[in-house]
Formats: sequence, C-alpha cells, structure tokens
Amino acid sequence: MIPYVDPHSLKIGPIEPFGVFVALGIFLAARIVVNQSARQGLDPNPIHDYSPWGVGAGVVSGHLVHLLFYHPEELNKSPFQILRVWDGLSSFGGLLGGIIAAVIYFRLRKVSFSKYADAFALGVAPGWGVARIGCFVAHDHPGLRTDFFLAVNYPVVPYGGPRHDLGLYDAILLFAITGLLFALRKSGKLQNRLLNVLAIIYAFGRFFFDTMRATDLNYVDARYFGLTPAQYGCILLVVYGIWGLATKRATQPGATAPSGGSVGTAR
Repeated sequence: MIPYVDPHSLKIGPIEPFGVFVALGIFLAARIVVNQSARQGLDPNPIHDYSPWGVGAGVVSGHLVHLLFYHPEELNKSPFQILRVWDGLSSFGGLLGGIIAAVIYFRLRKVSFSKYADAFALGVAPGWGVARIGCFVAHDHPGLRTDFFLAVNYPVVPYGGPRHDLGLYDAILLFAITGLLFALRKSGKLQNRLLNVLAIIYAFGRFFFDTMRATDLNYVDARYFGLTPAQYGCILLVVYGIWGLATKRATQPGATAPSGGSVGTAR
C-alpha cells in the first residue's frame, strides 16, 4: 500500500507540486510534438505558434467545465469564482479547450491538422501522464475504499482509510499507451491513426476508472444519470476513435493531406 503524503507539506512558498507537474507535462508534450513533426518532415512552426493558444484555451475551458459541470456549488462562494481559473481544473475541460483552439487555429492558418495527428498523439499521451502524476501527488481524485496493493493509505479523517487514487491509475494508463503508440510508430502500423488509437484506449480506461470514484465524501464529482461528465466525454472519444480508424488512410511522412482534413480531434 502506498503511504499518503500531505500535498501541503510539499509546497515551496506559493509553488504547489500539482502545478509543477502540469507545467512539466505541457512542456514535455510540446517538445515531443515538435520533434515528431520534424521527424515526419513537417514544418514545426505551426505547433510552436499553436501551443500558447492551446494551453490558454485549455486552462480557461478546464476551469469552466470544473465549475459548471463538476462542482457548480462553488459558485455559491462568489460570482467571481468563475474568474479564478487556477482554482479547479477538469482535464476533459482542458481537452475541450484544446480542441476548440485547434479547430480555430489550424483553419485560420489553412493547415491540415490531420498531418500532425500522429505527432500530437505521441506527445499528448506522455505529457498528460506527467500532469496526472501531479493529480496523484495532490491526491485530488480519491476513489472507493479498498485494500488493493496500489491503494493510497488516506488518513482515516476525513477519508476513512485506504482508497484507490485515480490520478495514479490514470498516469499508469497513459504511460502504457505511450509505449504502445511509440511501438506502433516504429512498426509503421496504423500510420495517421495514432490519435484515434489513443482516444479509444484512454476512453475505455478512464470510463472504468470513473466507476471507482468516491461517492461517500463531502466533495465528490457531480453525476448526471449515473455518469460523470468525463464518462460522457469518453463516449465521444470512442465515437471519434472508431470513426477515424474506419475512414482514415495511412499517409507517407510529410505527405500533404487534403485541405479539408480532420481538424476537430480529441487530444
């Protein structure tokens, strides 16, 4: 069983470990996407230019989804809570913001996103995994009580003892997917469809993990017809992934995709 470490004890002044891991994850994802784009013979400049817009949109959208769908009760604190974008983030909300930013940015630049899709998959999976380590360190995704060997020994007050830590499970899943994606890239299989593979595998894993989210604590995720907002997002990811695998064709590195290529993608 994994010992519980109070995340507040790891703070250095105003710097919290969660924020550090999120920043490291974003940096890692951006570097890998740029490197993989260059490796495919693509111009990496669109990625450089898109990155700040994607991050900014992801933070804002992540906060809004957290506030409006996961914990709308927080609006009772103050109407200005909606402006505190650093106070509560949803990963699926961040995903939504990144998608919207990508749709707008790549269309305005008249660049086909589909050419960069594999590079995005190879960067987003490990970057998201590193960010999820931040969730694990913060212990902000407690699950059901358990004696599983990977459980975290949460304090009895207020958690009631050992529980699943879904931030840890999510990170493990994403790193495993990363290994698979790089193996597929090396073998040349499913070229131009790695983002669809990422969407499907992650969606099934995340949907399952959300069935283990705590329901017996004071601060738990909202559910709509028995499902969390993320689980509805997972359903959309599976639809996107299956559609992509069924309709996309492999392309040679650096080959030009049709100008009307798929832009709205799950990342």
